[in-house]
Amino acid sequence: MTPVEIIEQATVEGVTLTLTPAGTITAIGEQSAVDRWLPFIRDNKPSILCELQRERRRAKVVAILEAAPDTRYAVLVADASTDPVVVAVGIRKIATFELEIPHKYYDSMTLLELIEKHSGENYANN
Repeated sequence: MTPVEIIEQATVEGVTLTLTPAGTITAIGEQSAVDRWLPFIRDNKPSILCELQRERRRAKVVAILEAAPDTRYAVLVADASTDPVVVAVGIRKIATFELEIPHKYYDSMTLLELIEKHSGENYANN
């Protein structure tokens, strides 16, 4: 099973997987259901963590767009010192996505210029 499938199936069975502030996984639900899912969670912990972190970044980008209705796009850089640099992008009414940019090529201003250039009216209706 993929990390997304594990998270979805666990949710169907009443187990909610979330990230703690410390960046670990918490499984919440009926103890017998949690116990059934613990082996899958342990065996797939790194990939589940990555998926939960990705979803957290996506939720933050969506929240930024919802809080500022006149904003066309939102950009969230997880940590500009990592390699690769992970950037979550939301373009209103078009998409949310992530980029992994090798640190040596990451330039925040160039990234913003590209997003501005390619998220205009010409692209919103295609």
